[in-house]
Amino acid sequence: MSDAPRYAVYFVPPIDSALYRLGSALVGYDAYTGAELAPPADADVPDDWPAVTAEPRRYGFHATLKAPFRLAPGSDETALRDAVLALAGEARPLPVIRPVVRSLDGFVAVVPAAPDAALAGLAADCVTRLDGFRAPLSAEDRARRAGALATAQQRENLERWGYPWVLDDFRFHMTLTGRIADEHRRATVAGRMAALVARHHGDGPLAIDRLVLLRQARPDARFRVIATAPLRATAPATAQPATP
Repeated sequence: MSDAPRYAVYFVPPIDSALYRLGSALVGYDAYTGAELAPPADADVPDDWPAVTAEPRRYGFHATLKAPFRLAPGSDETALRDAVLALAGEARPLPVIRPVVRSLDGFVAVVPAAPDAALAGLAADCVTRLDGFRAPLSAEDRARRAGALATAQQRENLERWGYPWVLDDFRFHMTLTGRIADEHRRATVAGRMAALVARHHGDGPLAIDRLVLLRQARPDARFRVIATAPLRATAPATAQPATP
């Protein structure tokens, strides 16, 4: 069972967008093509950047909506793909955020400048309505996650949904680094990443306009995009202003 493929539902920006080109180059991997990438010439990253980004490189530049899982008995990839396409095809307010760079639990990530209710609702739908495709956690996966959890709610989420940071504990983020223990260094890296996002993406909004299904073929493999499902929007939306 541990060698079975894993699947995940993420938001991955369009392959031709400035933010995706930047983010995938920074983590060193393009999940659409499977290509290894070098940091942008203007990134000014430290010499140990490949080690700093080793963890996010496994997944590609993304935000988690339904965390990696193995298929439940009786489920298959085609049915999962169809379910993702169907969920994306339901009319809903299109989440639109203003992306900013923050330090989050020891790593550096692109996050929304302010909470967005439509985004939280989309993530909750992915977690709950696709859960029938998820095999129960293995004892190994449960033990690996449980030791780092701070609240009873996170432990309950892990048991019920296979991932602790869902529903009220959901935080949309597109990871750029692994954990950086030194606070000063982490702040320095976050500042550099913020400048890069401002330079490449600008200060404009980012539409969360798709669900992306990815597969990890084996435990030592990286995740690859296997399907993209555009969201069906009910009406245009605007980015939430940043809180002071």
